[in-house]
Amino acid sequence: MHIKPRWIVIAVVVLASVASVWRALSARDQQQIAAATPTPAVTQIELARQDVWTLAPREITHTLDLSGTLKALNYAVIKARVAGELKELSVREGDVVKAGQVLARIDPTEYQRRWQQAKEQADAARAQMEIAQRQWDTNKALVDQGFIAKTALDNSQASYQGAVATHQAAIAGADVARKALDDAVLYAPFAGVVALRAAQAGERVNVDAKVLELVDLSQLELEVPLSPSDSVDVRIGQVAHLQVEDRPETITAKVKRISPSAQVGSRSVLVYLSMDQANGLRHGLFAKGSLNFQRSNQLAVPLSAVRTDRARPYVQVLETAGDQVQVAHKLVSLGLRGNDASDSSSQTWIGVEGIAAGTPVLKGHVGALREGLQVKFTAMPTSPASSSSR
Repeated sequence: MHIKPRWIVIAVVVLASVASVWRALSARDQQQIAAATPTPAVTQIELARQDVWTLAPREITHTLDLSGTLKALNYAVIKARVAGELKELSVREGDVVKAGQVLARIDPTEYQRRWQQAKEQADAARAQMEIAQRQWDTNKALVDQGFIAKTALDNSQASYQGAVATHQAAIAGADVARKALDDAVLYAPFAGVVALRAAQAGERVNVDAKVLELVDLSQLELEVPLSPSDSVDVRIGQVAHLQVEDRPETITAKVKRISPSAQVGSRSVLVYLSMDQANGLRHGLFAKGSLNFQRSNQLAVPLSAVRTDRARPYVQVLETAGDQVQVAHKLVSLGLRGNDASDSSSQTWIGVEGIAAGTPVLKGHVGALREGLQVKFTAMPTSPASSSSR
């Protein structure tokens, strides 16, 4: 019997569809059987000694992280007070100068001529004043004798008063010219070190052009910008421990001044800390550290060990139930947060109330464990607290 190819193709497609449906039904039955089979609950976990803290009193220091820039208490930008050519500029960066030392000179020729001119004008005005005074004295005597009218005396008196005013104005002009001549010499306002030389000898400088920068490294302070909320607890005299440019040694500083107003724009409050040890430090270096607010001796755990996935914070501790060690959750009241005064690490600790000293507390990296879960140690830690201490 001859079978057409079309019927063969149809039969193959039908058989494939039936096989696909059968496999799908089989897979669904297996999933239902697996879902109906209860998964055995984990009843025990193995931990290491390093996973447990033993609760003990610690001296907690509440601190505030801060960072800022070192600045010299005495810092000056030496600018030209008059325009002219720099005739002398002998100091350079790093040179130590004394208070009152001559740092630079501007060509004084023009200012000497102006002062000489003003001085001569003052002398001429004085001569005119003396002539007017003699005329007034003469007219006064003549009026007393009745030889001239009083009007002539009044005119001579007015002339004399005008001559006096002209003389005083000439003296003031001479003083201004003398000051301009004196300003041609730049002096060190205090003893310090030259930080920058912004001009060269022979260069012409304008008024207020920067010539030098001078700093006094004997007195340095740290300028720290703080947010308004952080600045509330800062008080004058509080101690900070700083590191300058990631150097290993720690420098002690104290809060010396607090700005009474916030900065426009950033809204930050500037706090200034005086440095106890300024040797080797430089103006403009970056420093960071912590400011000590409060110290308290109390039972404390690492902050990471406190869990907050419930309405109230709690810690996971170990308790003995018969001959088994199991996990228990203990509600705690939180206290002071800060660093351990005896621990050089940056780990944050927090005081807790509600559990007894000596209780083994699970570290934060262990994660959340079910209450009542039995614990087995690879190396047994300190004997856990009795379950009666709940």
